[in-house]
Amino acid sequence: MTSKNKTLISIIGPTAIGKTSLSILLAKHFSTEVISCDSRQFFKEMTIGTAVPSREELATVPHHFIQDRSIFNDYNVGSFEKDALQTLGKLFQKHDIVVMVGGSGLYAQAVLKGFDDFPEVAPSVRVGLKHILETEGIIPLQQQLKELDLQTYKTIALDNPQRVIRALEICIATKLPYSSFIGKAIGKRNFNSITIGLHADRQKIYDRINYRVDLMIAQGLLEEAKLLYAHRNLNALQTVGYKELFTFFDGEITKEFAIEEIKKNTRRFAKRQLTWFRKDTDILWFDFEEDLENIIKSIKAVI
Repeated sequence: MTSKNKTLISIIGPTAIGKTSLSILLAKHFSTEVISCDSRQFFKEMTIGTAVPSREELATVPHHFIQDRSIFNDYNVGSFEKDALQTLGKLFQKHDIVVMVGGSGLYAQAVLKGFDDFPEVAPSVRVGLKHILETEGIIPLQQQLKELDLQTYKTIALDNPQRVIRALEICIATKLPYSSFIGKAIGKRNFNSITIGLHADRQKIYDRINYRVDLMIAQGLLEEAKLLYAHRNLNALQTVGYKELFTFFDGEITKEFAIEEIKKNTRRFAKRQLTWFRKDTDILWFDFEEDLENIIKSIKAVI
């Protein structure tokens, strides 16, 4: 049984801010291991477009939930919560501290506080929403969500049909906002947790995102997307960096426009990440260039 003298250090922040580097430095300092809660990095077929840690980084400290499953296997936040807690139980038998890192706020919350319980929804509701998606596209669904639950509209991954449909079906079935069910669960955890947030001014974040996208293109993102194009309708591939290139492959936009769209949509994603994280008043925020020693000192002061 895990005891309360065990601590999970969770590192969050917008995409391209430097979370991976910090997680490895902290894991090395505390002689421990890293759990990824990045929902895009679970899949072994997606490497360049999800900014998976390099081989050198993965070899530095042990990592978990990095490319450990296929895009053909359905995987959701509820399954991740169960698997991550099971893995943590094993890791805490060896370590007093474990590091968790990722930009997926919902997945981090599931491990730290528990996954919220939602009412059962009649299958017909989802069937109807999927029909709208297939016949009219995602925009009508986004607009409906905006009308029914503005708070979720502002924070959810709007380019992810699965997330939008999930939120909408709860709104429609309960006649209550999806957001009203969030944060109700109080998961009992047999470990302490500290959340470290990295931030920078908006222009620096945007500059880092633009640079990363250019780097991904140079590393072969187009070739990776081509290999996945035949499976473009899978849930795992409904993500920024791939969808725009699929549209380019369809001949609807130019390559240059697709790349600019990836940058724009990634910047929007980062904005939604920050909106999500700012709801949590317990996060210890640091500038992304903060000295490692100061971060470690702050962590030790809380443990």
